[in-house]
Amino acid sequence: MGNITHRPVRRKEERPEPAGRAALRKPEAAPSDAPSLHGEVLTKLRDYIAESNLPEGARIPERQLCEMFGISRTPVREALKVLASEGLVSLLPNRGSRVSSLSEQDICHLFDLMGGLEALAGRLACERITDEEIAEIERLHHEMYAFYLRRDLPGYFRINRLIHERIVAAARNPTLSTTYASHAGRLRGARFSPNSVADPDRLSAAMREHEAILDALRRRAATELSDILFSHLRHKRMGVLSHLAMARSGHS
Repeated sequence: MGNITHRPVRRKEERPEPAGRAALRKPEAAPSDAPSLHGEVLTKLRDYIAESNLPEGARIPERQLCEMFGISRTPVREALKVLASEGLVSLLPNRGSRVSSLSEQDICHLFDLMGGLEALAGRLACERITDEEIAEIERLHHEMYAFYLRRDLPGYFRINRLIHERIVAAARNPTLSTTYASHAGRLRGARFSPNSVADPDRLSAAMREHEAILDALRRRAATELSDILFSHLRHKRMGVLSHLAMARSGHS
């Protein structure tokens, strides 16, 4: 056999990367907990504003929120941008942000939208909900009824909101859930606040409606549940507008 000659392998000359190309490189991946942190801050800030901790039109104290949540201003400002897209806050050029105000027309439009979304959710939930999920909603219903009997309105409205959210979740439609969540925050203060009850009889009527909601859900009566939920939201809208009119006239 002939001798095999080994030739040295030429290495490609390393050249510095052009500055322009370096700028186009993808940035390094963010820490794995970044998305969860963003979602957590967004949820906390949305809840804080939606639960009327700041009055309508009030300036949002970014520094105070940073101290409260133990985070820097960057995630707070990113969350505020999302809440601005949802209509919960208004961004002011070079002046921070304020809590958005709702006009009577805004309230009417939002309640109609939420009524339509919950009506659809109820219809879909009847097709997809499990027996275990119905049992959980029934448990929450009894807990809410106990708060109602004690006239514990904060507890009543907290569980009330959870029941509606469980029905939306049972629809198993991510697009519906996302749309619902993006608008629910704007109405939370008006819809689930003890201050929104101008007529005590309305609270009793709402409990009867919730009994009908639970009954239709147990029977998986899709059309019936859809109609009940839409009417339920329409009645709530009337109560909120009545309370708002009383407040403006100085009688509440």
